[in-house]
Amino acid sequence: MYSQVTDFVHQLFGTEETVPLHAPLFIGNEKKYLNECIDTTFVSSVGKFVDRFEEEVAAYTGAKRAIVCVSGTNALHMAMMLVGVEREDEVLTQALTFIATCNAISYIGAHPVFIDVDMETLGLSPNAVKAWLEKNAELKNGICYNKRTGRRVKACVPMHTFGHPVKIDELVQICNEWHIELVEDAAESIGSLYKGKHTGTFGKVGAISFNGNKTITTGGGGMLLFQDEELGKLAKHLTTQAKVPHRWAFVHDQIGYNYRMPNINAALGCAQLENLERYVENKRETAKIYADFFKNVPDITFFTEPENCRSNYWLNVVMLKDKAAQQEFLEYTNDHGIMTRPVWELMNRLEMFKHCENDGLKNTEWLADRIVNIPSSVRLKI
Repeated sequence: MYSQVTDFVHQLFGTEETVPLHAPLFIGNEKKYLNECIDTTFVSSVGKFVDRFEEEVAAYTGAKRAIVCVSGTNALHMAMMLVGVEREDEVLTQALTFIATCNAISYIGAHPVFIDVDMETLGLSPNAVKAWLEKNAELKNGICYNKRTGRRVKACVPMHTFGHPVKIDELVQICNEWHIELVEDAAESIGSLYKGKHTGTFGKVGAISFNGNKTITTGGGGMLLFQDEELGKLAKHLTTQAKVPHRWAFVHDQIGYNYRMPNINAALGCAQLENLERYVENKRETAKIYADFFKNVPDITFFTEPENCRSNYWLNVVMLKDKAAQQEFLEYTNDHGIMTRPVWELMNRLEMFKHCENDGLKNTEWLADRIVNIPSSVRLKI
């Protein structure tokens, strides 16, 4: 049965060589813009492509302001600082996520609390968040506290897993009721929409990644999305070492960070963004082909986009019948030239987060034993 899958994937991507999980594609103005950048000598954090990339991403996503960063992890770290997360605070998030989410929380000295995900979105469950808060939290003078630990519950960070949007409007409502700031980890979901609105624009701050394996890439890079222009202005200041603008003087008015994306990376991003819609449509077409194929494959289920969503299908997902089948599938496909992988090791299973509170994570544990990501590159030719 698994040979049928590997033969199909080789055929789908038109190669007998190893099929990567997700490779970048450069079919537009990448070389032209990079050459322009080099010719100007502005290859660091100042240059026209930095400003242009921010403006174009803001326009594409519907954000009022977009600020580039060196990485998606930097963007998440800055986002949590901007919404007021401080040392010893607690942040509600999911254990089914890439470690960047929890690393960013930890940089501040805050504590993640792991809440279960929904089966239909693979992302943070509004019902689970509400249940945890009603059982474990209380409001005192408009501030949310964990009744057991006494710590302030300051933020909630849902992640749009593999590009599939969570029920973000419900999470926004719950966070508003409990006076909790919402930061969207939209690292994987550039081009994904929930009820017609781009991910990363529902919370106070959203964070996107442009790592080399994302739908579009700047090599390494991230972006902060804001609906509050003043908060975006502050983010730009803090990510450029908090330097007070002046023609020659070097004066800094607070602790800043060297998180500013170089112009040369932004040049790559501008070119990639020009083809984003084409890439997303191609990836959605691939997902449909996969869905049709796996209907006829026993004991393997292809995961399709949640209701009210347009997913970018960053990484396609199949689910095996149990842990043993998952491991067998991973071994066979990787042995036969198809790169596949399980979901990331759950955060609550990692040594540095084993002590963190969780709600039992029933769905999370079930999914981790069954999910496999399969090749998802854009299938356009240069």
